[in-house]
Amino acid sequence: MKILIDMNLSPLWVDFFAGKHIHSAHWSSIGRATDLDEIIFEYARMNKYMGVTRKLG
Repeated sequence: MKILIDMNLSPLWVDFFAGKHIHSAHWSSIGRATDLDEIIFEYARMNKYMGVTRKLG
């Protein structure tokens, strides 16, 4: 399993998942903070990541 963590979540989640032997990446290590959700989730799909986000509103 590979997890892609959206910009609206803390990068500390990478360490949390690493402690559970789960590969993850925070979007800030891959793309730009201003990238649209469509770009982030297309990257996730193309690279076989499960996307994790927290949207307000």
